[in-house]
Amino acid sequence: MVAEPFEVSITEAEIADLRDRLRRTRWPEAEPVDDWSQGVPLAYAQELCRAWAEDYDFGFAARLNAFPQFRDVVDGLGIHFVHVRSPEPDAFPLVLTHGWPGSVLEFLDVLGPLSDPRTHGGDPADAFHVVAPSLPGYGWSDKPSTTGWGVSRIARAWDALMVSLGYERYGAQGGDWGSAVSGALGEVAPERVAGVHVNLGSVALGTFDDPTPAERANLEAEEEFRRTGRGYSAQQATRPQTLGYGLTDSPAGQATWIAEKFWAWTDHNGLPGDAVSRQKVLDEISVYWFTASATSSARLYWESFARFRDQVTAPSGLSVYPRDLTRPSRREAETRFTDLRWFEEMPRGGHFAALEQPRSLVDQVRGFFRLVR
Repeated sequence: MVAEPFEVSITEAEIADLRDRLRRTRWPEAEPVDDWSQGVPLAYAQELCRAWAEDYDFGFAARLNAFPQFRDVVDGLGIHFVHVRSPEPDAFPLVLTHGWPGSVLEFLDVLGPLSDPRTHGGDPADAFHVVAPSLPGYGWSDKPSTTGWGVSRIARAWDALMVSLGYERYGAQGGDWGSAVSGALGEVAPERVAGVHVNLGSVALGTFDDPTPAERANLEAEEEFRRTGRGYSAQQATRPQTLGYGLTDSPAGQATWIAEKFWAWTDHNGLPGDAVSRQKVLDEISVYWFTASATSSARLYWESFARFRDQVTAPSGLSVYPRDLTRPSRREAETRFTDLRWFEEMPRGGHFAALEQPRSLVDQVRGFFRLVR
C-alpha cells in the first residue's frame, strides 16, 4: 500500500459534545490537603476544564496539519505519521517516537529546526528528513485488536516504515516510550540504524558500591517516585481496560489523568504552565479525548512495561534533563547503553523535553548524530 496523505479533523458536533460533558461534570469534594500530594487539586481541575470548554481554541488540528502527514498500513495496522523532508540534499533520515501521555504534537517546535536548520539559524550539514509516527493505539494510528503490539513489534514496524519511505540508513530518537522503541530499533535493524539518541535513560540506579552524591540524590528521587508516583503505571500495566471506561467517558477524568503528569514530570516553579503552556497541555489532552485512545494507549504498558531497560548495543546518546523520571550518571547509563558515545546533563527541563526545551533538544540531537551520520 502507498502512504496516503492525511489531515486531522474534528467536527463542531464533537466539540459541542465535549463542552456539554465538561459542564455536566460531577465533581468530588475538595482534597483535605493544601498541595498535590493526593493528586490534582479540585480548584485546579475545575479551572482547567473550564478553560478547555470556554477558552481553548481547538486549534491543535490546524497546528498539526501545517506539516505533511500520511497513513500507511504496516504489519497489518494503519499507522499515522508526520513526514517532513528536508530541503537539504544530504539530510539524514531520523525517526522520532513520542511516549505517553504525549503525541506527535510534542515535536511541532522541533520539526522545522531539525529538517531545515539553514532557515532556523543552524548548519545545513545537520539537516534531517524527519518521520514522526503515532504509536499504535495512540493519536491517529489504528488501535490494535489483538495482543502483541509491544516495543519490539513497534520497532520492527518503524523499520519497515522507514524502508518503505526509501530510507536504508537512519537514526532514531525518543523519550518515554519513544526511548524504549528507539533502543529496540537498534537491536531489530542494526544494519540500518546508525545511532539512537534518547532523552530518557531508564537504567538500574544504585548498583555501585561507591555512589557519588549526585547518584545518591538521583536514587532517592527515583525511590520517592516509586513510592508516590507509580500508581498510574501499575494501573495501566495491569488493568488498562477497566481504567479506560472512566477516561473515555469523562473528559474531566481524561484531562486530570494527563495534567497531573505535566505537574509531576516537568521543570516548573509550582504549576505545569510554568514549563509547558496550558494551551499545549490541552492540545495533548485533546488528542486523547477526540481519538478516544485512553484505553488503547494504556495497553502499551500492559504489553511492554518491563521493556524500558532492555540493553541497547547501537551507538547511543543520552541527554539527561534534571526533572525527568530517572537521571542516571554516565557510568550507570553505560550499564544499559553499551556503546554510549554522547552523554550530557542538561541545566533545565523535564520529561517532555521537546515541549519544555525544544532548542536544547535540537542541539542535543544534532550534536549526537554528527558522530554517527
